[in-house]
Amino acid sequence: MAYGGITGIALGAPNVYRAPDLRQRLLNPARMDVCAFVGVAPRGPCRVPIEPDACVPGRVYLEASRPRQRSVAVAVESWTDYQRLYGGFEGPGRLPYAVASFFEQGGRRAYIARIVHHYGNSDDLAACARAILPDFISSAAIPALEAKSEGSWGNGLRAAVGYSSTPLAISSASSSSELIVDIEADVPLGSLLRLTVMIAGSPQYELRFVVQQGRRGNATGSQTERYLRFDSALTAAPVLAEIIEADILLEDGRGLRERFNRLGLSSEHPRWLAAVLYRESELVNPVDGWLESTLWPTDSHAMPRDPVKRLVDIPIQFEGGVDRYQDIHVDDFFDSGWVLGDPRPGAGIHALTHLRDLSQLVVPDLYVPEALPENLPDFTPVSVAGAEFATCVDIDTPAQTFTQLAASLPGLALDPSLPADLKIIIELQQKVVRLAEILREFIVLLDVPPGLSQAAIANWRMQFNSAFAAAYYPWLLQNNLQDQRAGLILLNPSAAAAGIIARQELKFGVPHGPANVVANNIVKVDETISPARHDQLHPLGINIYLQQPLGVWLSAARTLSLDPAYRQLSVRRLMTMLRRTLEQQMQWLVFEPNHPDLWAEVRHMLNNLLRGLFRQGAFKGRSAEEAYFVRCDASLNTQQVLDAGQLIVEIGVAPTEPLEFIVVRLTRGSDGTLGLEE
Repeated sequence: MAYGGITGIALGAPNVYRAPDLRQRLLNPARMDVCAFVGVAPRGPCRVPIEPDACVPGRVYLEASRPRQRSVAVAVESWTDYQRLYGGFEGPGRLPYAVASFFEQGGRRAYIARIVHHYGNSDDLAACARAILPDFISSAAIPALEAKSEGSWGNGLRAAVGYSSTPLAISSASSSSELIVDIEADVPLGSLLRLTVMIAGSPQYELRFVVQQGRRGNATGSQTERYLRFDSALTAAPVLAEIIEADILLEDGRGLRERFNRLGLSSEHPRWLAAVLYRESELVNPVDGWLESTLWPTDSHAMPRDPVKRLVDIPIQFEGGVDRYQDIHVDDFFDSGWVLGDPRPGAGIHALTHLRDLSQLVVPDLYVPEALPENLPDFTPVSVAGAEFATCVDIDTPAQTFTQLAASLPGLALDPSLPADLKIIIELQQKVVRLAEILREFIVLLDVPPGLSQAAIANWRMQFNSAFAAAYYPWLLQNNLQDQRAGLILLNPSAAAAGIIARQELKFGVPHGPANVVANNIVKVDETISPARHDQLHPLGINIYLQQPLGVWLSAARTLSLDPAYRQLSVRRLMTMLRRTLEQQMQWLVFEPNHPDLWAEVRHMLNNLLRGLFRQGAFKGRSAEEAYFVRCDASLNTQQVLDAGQLIVEIGVAPTEPLEFIVVRLTRGSDGTLGLEE
């Protein structure tokens, strides 16, 4: 039936009728602005224990024999997020500068993978700062905490322990090992009780853990009562009872503070202290050895109450954290054991293999061509606000020599001016590009090594032929007023390009070429490219930054593919977006009845998606018919195809290429007038 435009409802007497659910499926273009950064940081997630396949929820599995994932990809939504997890600019790597530039250019989401050296033995965890918790007595090993990741940053950690008590109403004490409490009392298994008993007329404290609790009928059978059973019998019947829970306060010395309240002191407690710190803290982990134990306060009579006051008066100090930058090697950026199809991500750049929203990759520390400037002593951020002009930045500050790298990142130091080092740089970049070609999920943004001659750049470019890679040159110089280094920073050109790509994607969409814009917070280019050199490098697919009156301008967005069809970066990104959209949003097709009604619905969805992209200028053609086509009919889905349980859809698109050249002809008339002809 049909009435009032609603079908399928039999309308009788006047009333409110429920309309049938309308099954409307839409395809929305997948997100393409997310970038991953892989490099060296002073702190941050690494060597994370891999959870067993069959683990008990809430339990901590940190046995020393357990495998650990050396590199992990963690998403950050801002520079503040990055600082909280990975620190600031104090390390020797360019990772923080690259990430900061990404967000300055307009990026909104990035994955970070921190590189640390693979020792392959107990030395993996030897550089984490540790501290003993003196406020507890353990049934097993001495309770201790270690910094969440290795590095000297952990030596700035401070901790304090406090306790809170909650009165517990006692109904009766049926025996010396059992207590009857209010039926609604919330006393989880593993709770620690402080019970006051009278011994020779004097009150004494006794601590007991709840090992069993539940409800049952009382002695008369007329009511239900809640009972608590202890781990050992009391000396006498209690007159008072309190639930004791721990509070832990942590501070990293850089403004990050964590507080965890109502922690249990037994591994049976739902908020077991070790489990909560492991799951929720960004600063510390419990050390192996006491994870399944029971903790008692060292003093049951005068337990500290306020951890904030203790953090000021007698904080627990961490020590033993060491920076091991000198051990990091170029091989640490890769996982030689990873193969396509592994259920778990690998290490280095292979930590990104499970990400499905990643669109571009930058590896700012893959090789280090020049040391960062020295740290300034007693650095205090300079404010430029006020009525007077600040001192101008000296853009001619000389950089450190290459030999000064030996003390910071010797395992990554490669001098592009040396043929042997340049060969290694190319091999490393080729390995990154090879992974991108295998996964077909993201574009690798490469840095052309700095200081190369025109011929050397051309030779470098000929080592690549991939639509999943784009190259940028020259390197950039930036000044960061929040940094503690003297002089300008030599920044990877790919870092700023990643932010520009994200900015243009968020503003205009994938079809728009991610170029022809000014890079924010860039002082100058490391090498000025003349128009003649630019004319030679652009056809090679090298995306050039140019020094312009308004700033440093990214002039192009090409890939390193020799195939003219994938010459433009926007085309490769468009095709990746289409494939990703279909893979992620068409899974509902599985187990659908394969018949003409389904084919019609698929055609409708795909046409809606492609029509929207056509209106954005993604495809060539004066009409939609010239720009794309969708086929899903009986000619493709024959009976043989149907019997095999398959559905075949053919999609064809004609991507448009961004306008790169405008030719203007200047003519002079016989009367002396000038005319412009496009």
